[in-house]
Amino acid sequence: VQLQASGGGLVEPGGSLTLSCAASGGTFNGYNVGWFRQTPGKEREFVAVFRASTRNKHYATSVKGRFAISKDNAKNTLYLQMTNLKPEDTAVYYCVASPRSWILSELWNAERYEYWGQGTQVTVSS
Repeated sequence: VQLQASGGGLVEPGGSLTLSCAASGGTFNGYNVGWFRQTPGKEREFVAVFRASTRNKHYATSVKGRFAISKDNAKNTLYLQMTNLKPEDTAVYYCVASPRSWILSELWNAERYEYWGQGTQVTVSS
């Protein structure tokens, strides 16, 4: 599966942005799919995941209530709708996917995802 992320850009604090992640060479069916982000000098940080086994969505505390993950199976596309953006949301955002069935706590771990998109830069600044 190849992942292609897009939709990043520059937005003012309080603004909104929607990221997309298109899959090719396979489908998202049965995959845990989600988003991580990374800023220079820091570890990759879990943002959100759509867990295949339960069809539940899980979010990092820092984005809960502001971000929403969704997917369109017909289009093989994953989305991350981001609202009320803050400067601390500035990062490169990566979409990820894994066909394995992990326990919930393992889904926060970047090492559990075999497939990564190339990343898209989100900058929140006035």
